[in-house]
Amino acid sequence: MIICKSEQELAFMREAGRIVAETHRLMAQAIEPGITTGELDRIADQYIRSQGAVPSFKGYNGFPASICASVNDQLVHGFPGKRKLVEGDIVSLDIGAQYKGYHGDSAWTYGVGSISEEAQRLLDVTEGSLYAGLELIKPDVRLFTISHAIQKYIEEAGFSVVREYVGHGVGAELHEEPQIPNYGIADRGPRLKAGMVLAIEPMVNAGKRYVRTLEDNWTVVTVDGSLCAHFEHTVAVTSEGMEIFTKLNA
Repeated sequence: MIICKSEQELAFMREAGRIVAETHRLMAQAIEPGITTGELDRIADQYIRSQGAVPSFKGYNGFPASICASVNDQLVHGFPGKRKLVEGDIVSLDIGAQYKGYHGDSAWTYGVGSISEEAQRLLDVTEGSLYAGLELIKPDVRLFTISHAIQKYIEEAGFSVVREYVGHGVGAELHEEPQIPNYGIADRGPRLKAGMVLAIEPMVNAGKRYVRTLEDNWTVVTVDGSLCAHFEHTVAVTSEGMEIFTKLNA
């Protein structure tokens, strides 16, 4: 069942989204060659808690950290730790915050110092595909119309859509219905309604679409070792369109 949120619930989620967005701002400022992913995790954890929230991921199904930090060929669910970022890396940071019982969730992929043209194009296309999907969100649109727009944007750029991991509803639970694939046939799926809150999150490989999970049972990597990127916003369907909860205000 897809849950439509009340105005009070949306207010809590709007604040959770702000906290996540501000945490990403801190990450963007902190990322530089030599910093460890563990240091990024510490910065994020401290800020989220300073805002009266708690990290959504810490302890979630046993996950050991407050953010996911996935480098280069790591797609999602990477453990922060002693790994130092180096010039030319790309790092995907997935961040969640729970505020008064409700979650915000957003991922972004960052370049470390100067990155290759290929890596920058991957980031640009993945971010562009996110907004290609978001701009279609409004009441009565069928969900997989969003999925189709994301897939079309990515594949026309020559990249691959990961199919094993999908977006999702968000609310009192970090993962709620519906599941939102980044591929699909337009004009299919449930119709969107005002009050639905969705995490739209394209995951894109520069090479083939196939991924595998490492022996830690969390970290997902590309099978062919190619670079990959992950961008995500939490958005609410409104009566006239949508509102991005995890977007920074100017």
